[in-house]
Parts: sequence; C-alpha cells; structure tokens
Amino acid sequence: MTSAIGPASASPLPPRLIATDLDGTLLRDDKTVSDRTIAALAAAEEAGIDVFFVTGRPARWMDVVSDHVHGHGLAICGNGAAVVDLHGDEGGHIFVKVLPLERTGALDVISILRAAAPGTSFAVERTGGIHHEPGYPPLHFDPASSVAPAEKLLAEDSDTADQPVLKVLAHHPELSPDDFLALARASVGDRASITRSSPTALLEISGPGVSKAGTLALCCAERGIAASEVVAFGDMPNDVEMLSWAGTSYAMGNAHPQAVAAASRRTVANNEDGVAVVIEQILKAL
Repeated sequence: MTSAIGPASASPLPPRLIATDLDGTLLRDDKTVSDRTIAALAAAEEAGIDVFFVTGRPARWMDVVSDHVHGHGLAICGNGAAVVDLHGDEGGHIFVKVLPLERTGALDVISILRAAAPGTSFAVERTGGIHHEPGYPPLHFDPASSVAPAEKLLAEDSDTADQPVLKVLAHHPELSPDDFLALARASVGDRASITRSSPTALLEISGPGVSKAGTLALCCAERGIAASEVVAFGDMPNDVEMLSWAGTSYAMGNAHPQAVAAASRRTVANNEDGVAVVIEQILKAL
C-alpha cells in the first residue's frame, strides 16, 4: 500500500540505481531541472548510485537532461523502446539498443483502432524522427519529417523504411484520455503495449511487452543490479510497470491515480522537487 504523502523516508538499504521519469516527475512544469535537483543527481552519482532517466520522450528531446547524465551516459527513451547513449559527439546521441514495433504489427493496431475509435489520427515515431497523418495535431517545436496516411508512412517502400519504429502515437479529439486507453487496450489485446503520459487523449503504442520496466530490468541485469536495489519515480500510466517492478518506488504528489496505486510510497510534487527530496534523504542515510 502506498504511504501517505509527505516527507519520504529512505530505502532500508542504500540503492544501487535510481530510475526516474522526466515530465511531471524530475522536471518542473516549465520543463526545467531545478538547481536542487541537479545537485541531488550529482551527489547520487558521486555516492556511487547510478541514475537512469526513463522516459517516454524520444532521444532528440533529451537535451534538457543530457548535461546531467553522469558516468554511463545512458537513458531509456520511448517508454522502453530504446536505450540511448547521450554522450555522443557534439551533443548527439547513439542508439545502443532498440526494441521496435514491427511494421505489420503497427499496421494491425492502426486498423483495429480506426474501427474501434473512429476519428483517431496517427503518428509514427522512428529512430530518425516523427511522421504523422494530416489530421494529427502537430507539435510546432518538433515538425514532422513527412505527412501522409499512416499506411503510407509504414509502407515497405517508404523513404524511412530502414529506420525502426519506436512507437505509434494515436490521438482522439473527443474521448477522455483514460477512456481511450481502456478502449484501446481492450481492442488491441497483446498485439502491442499501449499506455499514455499526456493529459490529452494521446496513446503511445510500443511493441508487445515493451515497457519502461522491461528495458530497465535488462539494463539492471547487465549491471548485476536486482529490482530490490532500484528506487524508481513516476507520475503517469506509462510509469506503472516500472513503479511496480522496482524494489522501492515513489509516485509524485501530482501523480495519476494508477501511478499512485502502483508505487510503494509517495513524495511531494514535481514542482516541489519531489525526486530531490528523496535522494537527499537516501544520501543522508548512507
């Protein structure tokens, strides 16, 4: 059961790895990392605790924290679809591991959701950028590489067919976010992993079994780190598996009810530096 919100107590044993979501968790609402949080992350690394950023963001959106990845330089992006080395040349990044959504599976899911939720529009996130349908709401700071029906974007002979698909995004203009998620999961079943992190009805669709938790577990296994040695932080449905997997997990004070239910503990909200609060307490106990 998740403990009441308030000053968070440290883990019984010092963790070997801290895994934190970004938006709504480590980042404040203005998408910045506070000085207090920067100092806490650096202190954790100096104490020998690995810090992994585990986010739904694509690699190209990681500049906000790339200066704060110490040591290993790795981050888990796309809800577990990619492990990225942020220590690339001139601020670049390198894909270390990719767990793609196969083309035929993506097309199958799109067909199912078109029938189950008419009016849905789609975008395709590849390793090289995002592509979307004409009706999909664009992000002005991240323009699409191409605009076309999803079936054309996923065609075998498309210009980007050599780039793995990290996830498909599905937007509905009328359904509530949670209703859309429930409908999609019921309709698609185990053909893909479906979650959400946006306050709008925007779903994130990955390959079957792909999640933040699964890829984090792989990275931990490579380092000989057990789930019991991991402290995780999150705030949205796409964090649920990670919060459930980690030995100790914190839902933010601003977290979605599903994240609260999955976490073993709570900390204060992202705008109150809830991640830093816990890290500071962990380090005091060392």
